[in-house]
Amino acid sequence: MPELPEVETTRRKIEPLLAGRTILSLTHDSPHRYRDTHLAHGRRVSRLSRRGKYLMLHLATAEAEGDDPHDLELIVHLGMTGGFRLEEGPHTRVTLTTDAGQLYFNDPRRFGKMAVVPAGEYRGMPTLLGMGPEPLGDEFQEEEFARQAAQAGAVKPWLLSQKPVSGVGNIYADESLWRARIHPAQTRLTREEAGRLYHAVREVMHEAVEAGGSTLRDYAQHDGEIGEFQGNHIAYGQTGKPCPRCGTPIKKIVLGQRGTHFCPECQQLRMQD
Repeated sequence: MPELPEVETTRRKIEPLLAGRTILSLTHDSPHRYRDTHLAHGRRVSRLSRRGKYLMLHLATAEAEGDDPHDLELIVHLGMTGGFRLEEGPHTRVTLTTDAGQLYFNDPRRFGKMAVVPAGEYRGMPTLLGMGPEPLGDEFQEEEFARQAAQAGAVKPWLLSQKPVSGVGNIYADESLWRARIHPAQTRLTREEAGRLYHAVREVMHEAVEAGGSTLRDYAQHDGEIGEFQGNHIAYGQTGKPCPRCGTPIKKIVLGQRGTHFCPECQQLRMQD
């Protein structure tokens, strides 16, 4: 599933194609998956932003020049395999037509979703509504992160909940925990452990964004470019390979119904007091 680095890369790539353009139509055959998209018709894309794993197209009336308190947002979740393309294909689910041309949303596994909502109204999207701070933003504060971590259950499922920090999925949770030398099932992190993890999350996310994300299977951008961070994966997907720190084979377990990769030597489970 695309995580923050992949979605941020998508935002950067398609913003020049959409910003300032007027949406003429959004066509699809799945109104339950792509909700209220007709409300975007005739609206101008003022800008694109991102919140965690969600892509947001900010929509103003075609004539508006400034911020409009009644603006709408087109919220896009890429699902597991969603992405934008310049040409229609066998897995095209949505055709977005602007005054400059067309952009196609392809989604082989059909987990992607879209919805047009009043700006900031996310009551029908509980994950987005309750999402924690952006990992690369100033609002992500080490002391608050440590305070929450001291009371948390198993740390990896806690990260994946999106509540302590947004945009961290399976790949980047494994990589961050490896860097911080913390077992994925560790509970109630100490202040020192939380500090290590805080900095590891920021470092991993920054590096992954700069590398264009990780390409696993079919992730690519509309111009055909793929991510490069998969070449830096040390834990995720590396089962049986030697840990670069100690040489112990990376182990895979299932934690919180998610495949989880870690070094059993470097990331030992600390006994609770």
